[in-house]
Amino acid sequence: MSSKSTTERMKRVQARVAKYADLRRELKAKGDYAALARLPRSSSPTRLRNLCALTGRSRGVYRKFKISRIMLRELALEGKIPGMRKASW
Repeated sequence: MSSKSTTERMKRVQARVAKYADLRRELKAKGDYAALARLPRSSSPTRLRNLCALTGRSRGVYRKFKISRIMLRELALEGKIPGMRKASW
């Protein structure tokens, strides 16, 4: 499980990306890359990282469910995800 500081940092990065999204779009359309470079680093959407909503794990996160593969499996086996069941053939 990731530390609370990691999840809080990602929340701050998400807020900053949302704050500067319109300005970044305008500067890119104008081609003003010097002004774009002066914006905060955390305002770039490439700084975002998909984290599991339950554990904060950064790897193996399913975009559709926003949870990691491990938690997805556990929840599916508990029957907490509608329509999902263990495959057998």
